[in-house]
This record gives sequence, structure tokens and C-alpha cells, in this order.
Amino acid sequence: MRIALSQLTTGPQPRRNLAVLREQAYRAAEAGARLVVFPEAAMACFGTRLGPLAEPLDGPWATEVRQLAKDAGLVVVAGMFTPAPDGRVTNTLLVTGPGVETSYDKIHLYDAFGFTESRTVAPGSKVVTFDLDGLRIGLATCYDVRFPELFRAHADAGAHLSLLPASWGAGPGKREQWELLIRARALDATVWLAAAGQADPAATGLAPATSAPTGIGHSALIGPDGTVRERLGAGPGLLVGDVDPDEVAAVRRSVSVLANRRLGTS
Repeated sequence: MRIALSQLTTGPQPRRNLAVLREQAYRAAEAGARLVVFPEAAMACFGTRLGPLAEPLDGPWATEVRQLAKDAGLVVVAGMFTPAPDGRVTNTLLVTGPGVETSYDKIHLYDAFGFTESRTVAPGSKVVTFDLDGLRIGLATCYDVRFPELFRAHADAGAHLSLLPASWGAGPGKREQWELLIRARALDATVWLAAAGQADPAATGLAPATSAPTGIGHSALIGPDGTVRERLGAGPGLLVGDVDPDEVAAVRRSVSVLANRRLGTS
């Protein structure tokens, strides 16, 4: 399956961000992709007041994303914010396109490195996978990458590919951690991992006026053996790569880490 990862910098206005998503979706379709993955916070960047922007999955923003997926003829994965029952919002991945409709609420919240996502965001609780063209795909978001059990849960559910939209926080050593973690999660779950991050605002001259995680770029497609197959730099770009599920089977025969587990799923 050919997939595309769209590395972009979103702003605080959801409608303006939709225009960028539409242009990128058409580019992905022209490149032959069946699936395009946009970053976490594709609806509106962190550092924005999220409560007033949050919409339900049947609201105007998600409806527009469904339409652009239909128009482009592919499946779209995009990070948005939905209202939570307790007055906070939920950090949600919308997955929509021909024959596919699901969503994932970020389980692990970014209460780290001086940022407290849980102040305004409520956590999800469900592992989510979906099927596209016979390929099972797991969903995770940004800080989830630090928790290998989620990606092993994808594998246990039959997934050969995990998607990781992100808006990674900048700082000393953070790029190195990102690159290490995405490779490790692919290797220890023996899945393909597609990590689509927000571009670094500084790469386009948009120095962030907030300490919120606004992205560092370096999106990548990682093979089930932990090797980097495709990658981007810090700035905006569209990565297109091919995912072969047969390679997952071959790696699992060679390195049977899932079958060899002895302490539950750890």
C-alpha cells in the first residue's frame, strides 16, 4: 500500500488549515497514495485556546475533512479536538474516506517537559485499529510513542502498520528522542510505523510565541525491522512511501519478539 505523510505547520484558524489539508490530500492522491496522514493538531495548533474550537465528529470541520477525502478519493487521518464531557477537550484522530470511518482519542497525555496537556485535554481509553485494503492499521498520537505497550496492542490486534500523528515539543535532545522512539516502537512491535509530525515553525520563519509543542518535523516511515525507509527534514513536505505487509511476516519469523514474550504483553 502506498501512503503519504503530510508534514505541515498549522495555525490557530481551523478553516485556513483545511485549505492546506485539501491541497496536500490532492498531492497525495496524485502520487498514488491510498492514505494520507496529517499531524496531530491539524485542526488548530497547540498554544491556541482549544475549548472554543473543539467540535464533535459530526461538526463542520470533520464534515469538511470527509468531503475532501471523498473528493481526493483516499483515506485521511487528521488530528482535531472534540468536546469532552468534563469541559475539557479530547485530542482526537479522525479517520475518514471511502469505506472507512473511525476515530481515536489520545490515551497518554503530554504532562512532561513543563507542559501539562491534561489541564485542557481529557485522555482516551480505547485501542483503535481499522482495516484498509486488507491491511489492519493501528492509531496512536505523539506522546503515545513513549509507551510500547500500545504498539504491541496494535500488533496483537493484527495490525501491520501503526500511524503516529504528532506535534512534537522542541528542546535539547528532543529530535534524538523522537528518532529513537519511532524506530524502537516499530522494532519492538514488529510493525511498520508512519510518524507524521508538524513541521518546525522556525523552518518557515514562523518563530513560535508559545512554549506549547508546535513540532520539529522529521516525519518518517519506519520498517518493521526498525530501519528508516523514508524521512523528511525540519520543514514542510510530503513523504510518500510503500508499506509491504509481507515484510512484517518475514521480520516476525526472524525476530519473534511478540511470540517470545513471557510477562504478559510487556
